[in-house]
Amino acid sequence: MTINQEHGDPKLKVVSITEAARINNVTRQAIYVAIKQKKLKATKDATRWTIHMDDLEEYRNNKYSRTKSIFNGELLFDPKKGYFSVNQVAKILNIPAQKVYYATRIGLMKAHRKGAAWVVHVDDINAYKENYLNKTTKVV
Repeated sequence: MTINQEHGDPKLKVVSITEAARINNVTRQAIYVAIKQKKLKATKDATRWTIHMDDLEEYRNNKYSRTKSIFNGELLFDPKKGYFSVNQVAKILNIPAQKVYYATRIGLMKAHRKGAAWVVHVDDINAYKENYLNKTTKVV
């Protein structure tokens, strides 16, 4: 029995690890690790792994994403409530993420720790932008 027959329809498409990596824009090793960790369903026939496209789609939909992280039952970074990650703040302000970390460390921007992540509220982003980014230096 082939992998296509296992899924019921002999016309359903299967792909190799290489093709799955190209489709997901990751390395072959990342796909192989996902298979070994049982996060991605795959079948090995003799020497080659095959992945059903439906399984690849399910893996893509359930793949870990920091933007979907939850802390105490709530989304960590929720733009609707005004909470952003350091990387999101950097994109919003068009500055490097390290500058955001530095601003929080020296107290120019408020950020709150939630688990392993720093969370910045939109009000704190706006205050930083107003007080520090929009200032021009005066020559005396």
